[in-house]
Amino acid sequence: MYKRAEYQTIKERIKESRKFIQVVMGARQIGKSTVVKQVLNDLDEPYRMFSADNVPTTNSAWIADCWAAARSLKENKGWDSIVLVIDEIQKITNWSEVVKKEWDADTFNDTNIKVLLLGSSRVLLEKGLSESLAGRFEEIRMTHWSYQEMKECFGFTLDQYIFYGGYPGAASLIHDEDRFSQYIQSAIIEATINKDILMDTPISKPALLRQTFELGAAYSGEILSLNKMLGSLQDAGNTVTLASYIHLLNESGLLCGLQKYSIDIARRRASIPKLQVYNNALKMVYNPLAFENALVDRKSWGRIVESCIGAYLVSQAFVHRFEVFYWRERDDEVDFILRKKGSVVAIEVKSNAEIKTAGLEKFKQLFQPSKAFIVGDGGISIEDFLSMDIRKLF
Repeated sequence: MYKRAEYQTIKERIKESRKFIQVVMGARQIGKSTVVKQVLNDLDEPYRMFSADNVPTTNSAWIADCWAAARSLKENKGWDSIVLVIDEIQKITNWSEVVKKEWDADTFNDTNIKVLLLGSSRVLLEKGLSESLAGRFEEIRMTHWSYQEMKECFGFTLDQYIFYGGYPGAASLIHDEDRFSQYIQSAIIEATINKDILMDTPISKPALLRQTFELGAAYSGEILSLNKMLGSLQDAGNTVTLASYIHLLNESGLLCGLQKYSIDIARRRASIPKLQVYNNALKMVYNPLAFENALVDRKSWGRIVESCIGAYLVSQAFVHRFEVFYWRERDDEVDFILRKKGSVVAIEVKSNAEIKTAGLEKFKQLFQPSKAFIVGDGGISIEDFLSMDIRKLF
């Protein structure tokens, strides 16, 4: 069975003596539970695994019950240690306080229970971690499947990855586009909005949240002002509401709004966002063209390619902790600007035999980035770029 890179990290952490709670976080349907099960099955350590997905959110005693079950099993069997895994932990109100209480009790009593928590809502996980569990946990961030992974595991071609993105559960459905779309809509989009956003955040206009996502996904890779978005949405409220919805969609690993690169923080925050999905499958659900037709429509394919590169970058940014921007000044534009610890990288995507690189040259003059290059025609091939270890850019 195919093993993602995180398999090794999780395996090594579980083999260590009990030191920190291990928190595996990432969007829905990217294989968090699968990789944890692979590790547990390959290790010779006993474990108990629970999921909070269908537990009432107010039932915080459920976490204590899971812990009690693990302690009881360890004691009855006479085991030295046991691994306790709780999936979708962020669903439970005040989860971090209960986890802190149980973890600290085990520490005090020298009870050797190693703990692995899994969750798909970044904002709720990180809020709980920072509020109650400071100094007690380590994060293992997982993100969407890369081209290399989809190629090795499912035999995807480059064009298939560009169009269909990287959800492992949808890989077998790409030859039936209706089934593929239904899976993405129900298993990912609706599940994320209903279970990770609406269940935990008071939203005055749930229909508007969905519309915001649909519009943002359709325009992924394009700069679209919030005012223009307001004109396309029914019962739209104001730009503050839209900006807050985009923030929630970002925290759930669906869609983000890239800011314009600027040294001035205030200018950056006031900039028109460039909308970007985290996985191109989310864009293609709203694409009017089928795969074969999109391939021969050069203009549409160019936009799809740019969105695919953007999806790869924002997904990698979540794991490797760098920032992604775009840059535009009048007619000059650079598709993606990456920044990490003072190192700046400028990337222009070309997929239509365009020669225009004035934006890249202008950006180099103004900001002296450590690297600046083209991906696609006249530069690094799209396949090579999507296969590279992005950390080597910094």
